[in-house]
Amino acid sequence: MKKFEIAFTCLKPPLDYLMVALAGFTAYSLRFADYVKTIRPVAFSHTLTWDRYWPLVLWVGLGWLVIFTFAGLYNTDPNRKLARDLTRVIFACSMGFATITIYVFSTLQKFDSRFLVLAGWILATVYVSAGRIFIHLLKYFLHQAGVGLRRTVIIGHETIANQIKDALKAQPELGYKIVGAFDHFTNDAPDRILKLQPDEIIYTDPKTHEDQTLQTVEFANEYHITFKYSADLFATISSNMAVSTIAGIPIVELGKTSLIGWGRILKRLFDIVMGSALFIISLPAAIFIALGILLESGRPIFYKNERIGQKGQKFIAYKFRSMRQKDCTGEQFGEQGVKALEKEKDLIQTNSIKEGPIYKIQNDPRITPFGKLIRRWSLDELPQFINVIMGDMSLVGPRPHQPREVEGYQKQHKIIYTIKPGISGLAQISGRSNLSYEEEIKLDTFYMEHWSLIMDLIILIKTPFVVLLRKGAL
Repeated sequence: MKKFEIAFTCLKPPLDYLMVALAGFTAYSLRFADYVKTIRPVAFSHTLTWDRYWPLVLWVGLGWLVIFTFAGLYNTDPNRKLARDLTRVIFACSMGFATITIYVFSTLQKFDSRFLVLAGWILATVYVSAGRIFIHLLKYFLHQAGVGLRRTVIIGHETIANQIKDALKAQPELGYKIVGAFDHFTNDAPDRILKLQPDEIIYTDPKTHEDQTLQTVEFANEYHITFKYSADLFATISSNMAVSTIAGIPIVELGKTSLIGWGRILKRLFDIVMGSALFIISLPAAIFIALGILLESGRPIFYKNERIGQKGQKFIAYKFRSMRQKDCTGEQFGEQGVKALEKEKDLIQTNSIKEGPIYKIQNDPRITPFGKLIRRWSLDELPQFINVIMGDMSLVGPRPHQPREVEGYQKQHKIIYTIKPGISGLAQISGRSNLSYEEEIKLDTFYMEHWSLIMDLIILIKTPFVVLLRKGAL
């Protein structure tokens, strides 16, 4: 999901809250207006003063946001129609009105102004709807100006493809920019498509062979491009599926993970809060480890290792140094690091216990005695909480691998880098080093497709127990 869409998704809750609160305050002002008081005198001014009223409105506003969430008002579908949004606003505000009414009557509250409840409901419906119209118009004008458009490639040459192309070119407010069109996904198509830097592929070639269709899906997964197709192409349905229409034609989007929209936002907030807390908790142990490394073999204390993260982006992962300086690889150690890399390649050939592109060296002679101790309990990875706070990694996700390891991936395996790599993960609590390459990939893919915050919590809770039991540790 583009940052443009995420920004608008994040804008909705605070704007809705502001509109609900404003509706409550307006209702109170109207009730005390002179022309209203002449029609119906105020009988509750001593029981519901402004000082008591405004905090109550703020709390009620939070409750309404919960109702809005369950009503689906924070759906992240960028193609959602305004009319559908406004219908849900009316429904959600009515549910909020009903909730307040039931509460007042069931608790026998001394609340003498039905006007406030009724006016608050009507005004909230109007104000929240106005907020949604504002967001819709803002997106409309930004799209018209060419801002936030999703770069789109269309594959297909039938009537449907031409109809979609014409509609998207004529209506930029839909949020698409056609950057390329191909009749078929031919052998040279991947290179040509990548040069266009697309955000999405819309596949509308119903007469293509199944193999060619699957190649297109694998290509989109490998390079983290959103894949959509006209609904008659597939008999099966993805578990992370979204359906929308373009020019009246059903379009289905194959989602690789639920970590889009609010899922992505919630996971990032979870990482920041929990990562910061765990970083602070681990500081005493980290200081002790740093002193141990310094006393045993000197500086540097930290080892900076280049890894592959989300969407194939490189980043520096931090660890406590557990090897002798002369055996450490990487640019951090200059020419000495190049020589150490050659030594490591030899050790991989003779001591690696894993097959495939991922290696695990058993009885590694390069590790210091203190380094062996911190590795045994995975304490060398404590600095990766910094990576989590910085946003390069997540607390839970696939393990980040080195560029030379990822080069050995098959195309279908690169799908796991749709999400951020993690300090721990489903593979780590299910066998750690004992798992084969294929088993690890399957577990990471399963996690990605079925992610939830509950799953993250379970994995985090299980991680220290797996470490303490030294299950699969080298």
